[in-house]
Amino acid sequence: MLDQTAADARLPLYLQLRDQLAAQIRAQKWQPGQAIPSEAELSQTYQVAVGTVRRAVETLMSEGLVERTHGRGTFVRKARFDNSLFRFFRFESADGRPLQPTSVIVSRKVIEAPRQVAEALHLKTHARVIELLRLRKVDGQPVLAENIYLCAQRFKALAGKAPEDFGDLLYPLYERECGLIVASARETLTVETVTAAQAKLLGLKEKTPVVVIERTAFGSDGAPLEWRQSRGAGSKFRYSAEIR
Repeated sequence: MLDQTAADARLPLYLQLRDQLAAQIRAQKWQPGQAIPSEAELSQTYQVAVGTVRRAVETLMSEGLVERTHGRGTFVRKARFDNSLFRFFRFESADGRPLQPTSVIVSRKVIEAPRQVAEALHLKTHARVIELLRLRKVDGQPVLAENIYLCAQRFKALAGKAPEDFGDLLYPLYERECGLIVASARETLTVETVTAAQAKLLGLKEKTPVVVIERTAFGSDGAPLEWRQSRGAGSKFRYSAEIR
């Protein structure tokens, strides 16, 4: 039944149920990609009407916490970041077709976490992190340079993995090799001039303006899993938003 000590009795019953289901998702009772119980099962467990359950689940869907697959059930939503950076950078062929990036791990090493990294990942001073330098390429040309940091203890399965085996997408790799699932992320954008080392990687002239996207990626429990900085030429940057 509903936990009356955790629910706000002033709220409609379906919102009280929504809050308790959302809390269980955050606590990882159900992992991203895992089905939650059926409406009939939730109705019996919480001793509320099926209609109340349906409204609670529909609210979770509208908030992006779960998604429904016809004929299969309702699942905790997996975050999708496959090409999220490319909503900020446009790369097209001569005939206007969108071009998909490939990825190359240029270097991988275990280092003592710089202060900014330790703070972002909630690590103690002198904690060890895995530092990845990754290039994203389009048609063989580098378009983004990324510095990616992971807690060495939590991601130790990656410390000895050959760079060529990382693949184009890292988040499925984290789940497969380390059992860690990225559920959400927070990004900030700034502009700076490219350093000599970054200019060489990206094939840019020194002091060229670049857009820097800082991302902290979080697990379902809200703990930070990854911190990265991605840099791309300012000339390729775009921003669009729909305001209603």
